[in-house]
Amino acid sequence: MQRERISENVYWFQSEVYAQVTAGVVTGPQWAVVIDTMALPEETLEMRSFIEEDLNVPVRYIINTHHHADHTWGSCFFPGATIISHALCRQQMMERGQSALDAARKQNPVFKQVKIVPPHLVFDKGEISIRVGKKNLILFSTPGHSFDGISILIEEDRILFAGDAFLPLPYVVDGDIDMLSATIKQIGKMGLENIVQGHGDIILRGEIDEAVKENLSYLAAIRKAVKTAAKKKNPQDALALIDIESCGKSRVYLGGLAEELHRRNIRYLYRQILKEEENETLPEKEEG
Repeated sequence: MQRERISENVYWFQSEVYAQVTAGVVTGPQWAVVIDTMALPEETLEMRSFIEEDLNVPVRYIINTHHHADHTWGSCFFPGATIISHALCRQQMMERGQSALDAARKQNPVFKQVKIVPPHLVFDKGEISIRVGKKNLILFSTPGHSFDGISILIEEDRILFAGDAFLPLPYVVDGDIDMLSATIKQIGKMGLENIVQGHGDIILRGEIDEAVKENLSYLAAIRKAVKTAAKKKNPQDALALIDIESCGKSRVYLGGLAEELHRRNIRYLYRQILKEEENETLPEKEEG
């Protein structure tokens, strides 16, 4: 696992095992706030060891940026910590978390020690703040990758832990492409020093404008390409020709998973078009 000190009392972790997933910690003199956990128990436990033994503070709060397993399943390794999230994150974990964990355990015995711990403190409107030593953390909604997504701004440092709202390859299968585009535009206007992506490397101040432009261009490209393919005589053949490079991204992102995620984006958008067309052809119900 990679680890880096971003600024005073702010640290970043990146998995070397699964999809370059990231997490963070902000420390104060008496306790710490963890932002997301790692995908596999061994890396989450390594992160906890660093916080408790090297930084010498206990974890009081965990912030879940969204409900996906690779960001939340490590929460159980911080017993006693209060977990904070969007209200929809708690709902998704309550409804889908255990069945997803049961399926994962059949594939990989490492997850036998994992337990689903739904968030204790949630919000669904506006923003909430946490003061950690000299740092003010502002939590606010950033939907699009998923409907429950939130990001965390470290106000004094202008560092944004964006969760999966910002990725090397935008991913919309569990969310909404219009929402994600709006969120990325919002992030681009925040005057940030760093963006900590939910997966991948930290984006530095001088790289932010280009990263925002590239992600928005990718979303526009896949939307246009899928709409064009849907009109073809053999749309499935046309969809198969929409490669990641033609949409402005590289297949090497995210430890080589980018190509598969791109294909899922394409299939998802095509299903959305079919659903919209189906709704347009349904007869309106008569009143009375």
